[in-house]
Amino acid sequence: MSYSIISADEAASFVKNGDLVGFSGFTPAGAPKVVPKAIAAKAIKEHDAGREFKIGVFTGASTGDSLDGELARAGAIKFRTPYQSNKDLRNSLNAGKVDYADIHLSALAQELRYGFYGKINVAILEVCDINEQGEVVLTSGVGISPTIAQLADKIIIERNANHPAYIKGLHDIYQPLDPPYRREIPIYSPSDRIGSPVLKIDPSKVVGIVETCEHDAAGGFTPADEVTTAIGGRVADFLAAEVKAGRIPASFLPLQSGVGNVANAVLGALGSNPEIPPFSMYTEVIQDAVIESMKKGEVKFASGCSLTISPDKLQEIYKDWNFFKDKLVLRPSEISNSPEIARRLGLITINTAIEADIFGNINSTHILGTKMMNGIGGSGDFTRNAYLSIFTCPSITKEGKISTIVPMVSHQDHNEHSVKIVITEYGVADLRCKTPMQRAETIIENCAHPDYKQLLWDYLKLSKGGHMPHTMDKCHAFHTEFIKSGDMHNTTF
Repeated sequence: MSYSIISADEAASFVKNGDLVGFSGFTPAGAPKVVPKAIAAKAIKEHDAGREFKIGVFTGASTGDSLDGELARAGAIKFRTPYQSNKDLRNSLNAGKVDYADIHLSALAQELRYGFYGKINVAILEVCDINEQGEVVLTSGVGISPTIAQLADKIIIERNANHPAYIKGLHDIYQPLDPPYRREIPIYSPSDRIGSPVLKIDPSKVVGIVETCEHDAAGGFTPADEVTTAIGGRVADFLAAEVKAGRIPASFLPLQSGVGNVANAVLGALGSNPEIPPFSMYTEVIQDAVIESMKKGEVKFASGCSLTISPDKLQEIYKDWNFFKDKLVLRPSEISNSPEIARRLGLITINTAIEADIFGNINSTHILGTKMMNGIGGSGDFTRNAYLSIFTCPSITKEGKISTIVPMVSHQDHNEHSVKIVITEYGVADLRCKTPMQRAETIIENCAHPDYKQLLWDYLKLSKGGHMPHTMDKCHAFHTEFIKSGDMHNTTF
């Protein structure tokens, strides 16, 4: 069948107040860009006319400002899940203006199919090619595209000419059966392909194609500084020592890495460490540092859910497609983040903490326990099922007024049962096989900033015993002091 070419405003007319709308992509990569703006403009017009207009927004992960930002500023979002990183949306949800459910990224697609969230009315997909049989070539991110395309009544296509059609083969589209019919996901190495290079959709659902030529607007990262370089070096040295000790195979293991400046510094340090052999990645977000390491032969293969890289770097990949096409694969988030596969492959997982406490519990999401930052993302999918789980963070933030090592985390996303290693610029805390008191001693001695080390020892000495030696009326003293005076240095016990 032939498809109608429509404008973004015409596409937005198919989205109604109260609709649940699914969007392709994972981070800004592969997320629709012009139709969300048109939906936001429609919302503003409806509000100006005194009519209600809000939608539920479902995505693979965070998106770009052209989606989350535009819709948030227009007051067009009623409900949002599973993850976000936009300042305006963050402000709205922390103010109680947007209902937000923070969930593990691997879980959303199946929970949509289970009917937990209600009926998906519209799916909006960014593609670089589509044929009359409904075979779609996605762009730089996959996310929950297969599921929302299956469930939605209507599909809107953004065909983005910024991505060439010849990247067909970059994607491996596979959707597991739901219980009680689910079987094992047959991925046994990061490079295994088990699905289709195209997303197959029902052509009769397509209400139109909006032609675009837009960049992903993936944000750049700050160059490595003294702190991030030190953290990266400590991660690389620790893993090299594990190989030497025989606790990691000499051929190494696949790596999962979170997103951000620390993650980029870690990947750079791993690639440049001569004691770490070329390795593969099984991760969610593929960043610039991965591409650079791939060109140097330091990374052999990368499986992910998105190419979250700078526009120039993405075009570099497309121009040298013959080199990259057999070294990259993008999968749906329930596959890239699958706990089953993480455990089978034996992933070394490296993620970033907002804060860690002295017993190894991690807060990945909430500032001072109340204000949502971004969300748990995929860190839980990987951490609980890792061969070796690592969390990194600088020892202090806010010019030293906040210690990221605290007596008790203000919000817990990953508990001490799952966290094996904590690393700051000051050192490595290996928590394996240690009791709570031994973990506390190791973290304070190796990871805490010198300004806060004695305060943490003072807290630990307050304990009157018990297996988990907390003092309940003092365990959040760092946080309450910061709220009171703006500086954790002023904490007293």
